[in-house]
Amino acid sequence: MLTLNLVPCSNVTLSKPKRHQYCINALHRPQNQGNSLFPRGLFNNKHESLAISNLSRIYGYPFGFSAKPSSQILDTIGKISSFDARGERPSGGGANPRSWVAKAADFEGESEVSKPNKTLQLGIVFGMWYFQNIVFNIFNKKVLNLFPFPWLLASFQLFVGSVWMFVLWSFKLQQCPKISKPFIVALLGPALFHTIGHISACVSFSKVAVSFTHVIKSSEPVFSVIFSTILGDNTYPLSVWLSILPIVLGCSLAAVTEVSFNPQGLWGALISNVGFVLRNIYSKRSLESFKEVNGLNLYGWISIISLLYLFPVAIFVEGAQWVEGYHRAIQAVGKPTTFYIWVMLSGVFYHLYNQSSYQALDDISPLTFSVGNTMKRVVVIVATVLVFRNPVKPLNALGSAIAIFGTFLYSQATSKKSPKKIEGEKSS
Repeated sequence: MLTLNLVPCSNVTLSKPKRHQYCINALHRPQNQGNSLFPRGLFNNKHESLAISNLSRIYGYPFGFSAKPSSQILDTIGKISSFDARGERPSGGGANPRSWVAKAADFEGESEVSKPNKTLQLGIVFGMWYFQNIVFNIFNKKVLNLFPFPWLLASFQLFVGSVWMFVLWSFKLQQCPKISKPFIVALLGPALFHTIGHISACVSFSKVAVSFTHVIKSSEPVFSVIFSTILGDNTYPLSVWLSILPIVLGCSLAAVTEVSFNPQGLWGALISNVGFVLRNIYSKRSLESFKEVNGLNLYGWISIISLLYLFPVAIFVEGAQWVEGYHRAIQAVGKPTTFYIWVMLSGVFYHLYNQSSYQALDDISPLTFSVGNTMKRVVVIVATVLVFRNPVKPLNALGSAIAIFGTFLYSQATSKKSPKKIEGEKSS
């Protein structure tokens, strides 16, 4: 009997056809025959592995699980398929070349199956992002209507986000980045501008309708183009400058026709835009050496440092009024638990929608994210108008539509200018 050791896991007998023994699946190697290339039984069923990968990517988003490791399984499958294409025998491949062709066809079919799964995943990501944003805006406004102290509420929202990140890091649900003195120093500037952007938005929410604040905040691209040009961070073609004209026109028309117009509300939204634009510009400069830190961890540390910035100032600005304001809020709402739930929901969903936007940006193209962000403003504006029944004049609605359409044109113009991922405000 002539025996050839083709693979350590099995022997091929050539003397008698009926006794041919092939390694049907090298991954099912007996325990006494050494270690295999991959963990035993990992790819028993390619559809199961694909489903597990998709589940980890989709349902991991609300809780901070990384979507990246699951894709390594599919990458490994692709490598096995590439061995087949070169005529080499992959692990688990039979000696018959026809079986390799069939195996390659299976992989192609698997990639086709993954396309609707990718669409479903994208729909879930955007759905969660929109839902969390709507819930935040509704309960944030409910609390501010009863307890008009935006400095304390903004501090509490950053506190909830900080605690949330510490829980994820403590239970290994999110890998904690390595912290060093240069990293913390690099975060001081972006965190300061983030603090300015966040508290200014909260002040605006407390003074005017939520819909009006979002219309004014849609003018952020205008400030981005102006400040980036002045600071020498970027240059823009004529098409980008033309795209911001409808934004200016629409916001101006919405402002002069707004029923709930308040100068503090307008200035709060505008200052918020400036804060977030400067945060983005200086983040690119100071954090250039820390690209290994992903968006979620970066936002987590920015939230922690922002809390340290904001809370002491909040005590100075409005701390003396908190106790009296609390009693008035409890008296107005009737049940203290209702007020507590509203405050907690505003904090939790503030962090969740920011987290979802950062994670969405990791998995989709800049253009898709930008269009999705534009549509998010439309959804939030419509939802808050319906919930709070804010009166909207026809000219006000027209101005809002023009401004939002301008942000869409801006996203189209900037996406043609550069294929890089946008770093616009992901938390507005």
